[in-house]
Amino acid sequence: MKLTIQQEPVWPALSDDQLEKYSSAVTLSDMEIFVFPELLYSLVLANIMSPRVWAWRDDPWFAENAKLKPYRRILRLKQYIIDHYEFNLDLDTWGLTTKQQEIERFRPFIDESTISRSNALFGYEGDKYYFDLDIRKHFGLDKYNTDDIPYWKTETVEAMDAFVLRPGYRLGAGECVSLSTLYAASMFVVCGIPLDDIYLMATPLHSQNYIAVNDGIITNNRRIMTKNMWFNGSEQTVKAQRALRHEQITIVSHHTGLVHCVYPEATIDPGAYARFQDHLRGYLTTTVDLEILANFLRQHSELQKCFQFCRDCHGKSQWIEAEKVYAYEHTGPYKASDKTRDKLLDDIDMDMFYPERIPGRICINILDEFFRENRIDISKPSDVEKLKAALQGECTGSCSVVEKLAEFARLEPKFPDHGTAKSFVPGGSVGIDPAMERAAIVERIRAGRSRYAMADLAFYAARDFSCTDWRPFFKAALERNPVCRTGSRDWSIGHVVETLAGWPEESIYDGARMAQPDEVWNYKRGDGFEKAITLATILHGRDAGVPVVITVEPGQARVTQGDLEIRWPSSKGLRGRIEIT
Repeated sequence: MKLTIQQEPVWPALSDDQLEKYSSAVTLSDMEIFVFPELLYSLVLANIMSPRVWAWRDDPWFAENAKLKPYRRILRLKQYIIDHYEFNLDLDTWGLTTKQQEIERFRPFIDESTISRSNALFGYEGDKYYFDLDIRKHFGLDKYNTDDIPYWKTETVEAMDAFVLRPGYRLGAGECVSLSTLYAASMFVVCGIPLDDIYLMATPLHSQNYIAVNDGIITNNRRIMTKNMWFNGSEQTVKAQRALRHEQITIVSHHTGLVHCVYPEATIDPGAYARFQDHLRGYLTTTVDLEILANFLRQHSELQKCFQFCRDCHGKSQWIEAEKVYAYEHTGPYKASDKTRDKLLDDIDMDMFYPERIPGRICINILDEFFRENRIDISKPSDVEKLKAALQGECTGSCSVVEKLAEFARLEPKFPDHGTAKSFVPGGSVGIDPAMERAAIVERIRAGRSRYAMADLAFYAARDFSCTDWRPFFKAALERNPVCRTGSRDWSIGHVVETLAGWPEESIYDGARMAQPDEVWNYKRGDGFEKAITLATILHGRDAGVPVVITVEPGQARVTQGDLEIRWPSSKGLRGRIEIT
């Protein structure tokens, strides 16, 4: 394929060896972000510049934000995101590609074995901690050829909002990287959290953020998790922990740069990275007290058989198996692990208790005195021995309890430099802060483009045709938009034209920003220029040997191929000519 583009406004053309990375900033698939990790933060900056996110600040939900402490602001933001977005990982949203096609595409940048170690669809086995079924069966891929894999593309906030236009969607939606980048941008714009305190973490199967506020907060898809939540032992928390417990952190991205598990150079500021590591380690570590032990047993139900609870009833002691007490947690608001334990025990029918202590079980209540006198640091061998002594002799599984409790109370994450030496080189920063207005922030990011790659890529992630080379957008449109081609595969071109013409002349993007063909197709609307690109993508897919020409000028866009000529109105205010041969 050859692209010949004349565009107005004129923008300096990228070199040919930059095109793959810059076109990846447009489509932002999970694999593209792994190969070109600068793309992760480029989307954060694109969302920070978006009028959509700034409009949230005018929502009555955030009217009292200025009076709230940062943590309370974050809680408000979490509820807003829960109320407005769903998690989506549907194979049909952005279509399919093939393993071989992606391997060939990225061969100049990264080798196949590295991809296989870091992506579940290329052979990575970390997914066995996530799914009982084969990953292809879990995601419905088993109905396709074994070489087929999905384009899991990361959405801009505009594309996330537009999901409400799709059948079956009540809210906006996005996959985990979309949600993490949206969280990062809105933490800055809406909650006023400095970028210095926001770190993005990618693993082979997930993307989360760490926010250095109070004892730390991790964003997890739509939700957030505080340090207390991390150690509460609930089923929801166990699921949220899977990525950090079982996976290598492949990328840490920050406004000062990034560190990647594969590439030897790290651009993140070393001090910022050290702070992140210290903060995250602190978040993932707790001393052990009675509440932590009880939370631990909630998670490890197989060990509850080693424990019992006791209570005083009219001056007499009564005992009950721990597993029965935890079963009652599901029926009310009280917990076995906190100050509501006595109320939980009072709710249990009297005939469930025994008048004598149950042999071979440790009484949790008796350990109360031990923990009042001993705050156990699981990293200290002397403290571990104290705990073993307190548990010894009561249950044959007590050693297993201590070993698993140590794993529960302290996690050492696998950072991107785990086992490898990184060379730190200056990355820089655009230098924006939450006190600035949107216009000033956009101008500051724009001013940083020549020296800060993530700032330059942000305008490509935003699809801003007023200040970018158009070639990456068209390369992405023609090579990585299979949904419009598949959806129109059995249609005549006349029917395709009629369908596009019948959709609203509305872009999901403001100003000179442009939707990709599959966005036009999925959301069934588009500016005339966007519809022209969608039609050209379909035409080129059917007969790549016949040139397609798109001509856009203020007021209209035109597509020609041979004798075919189609015109649509355009309000993007752009002028140019694109020939695809």
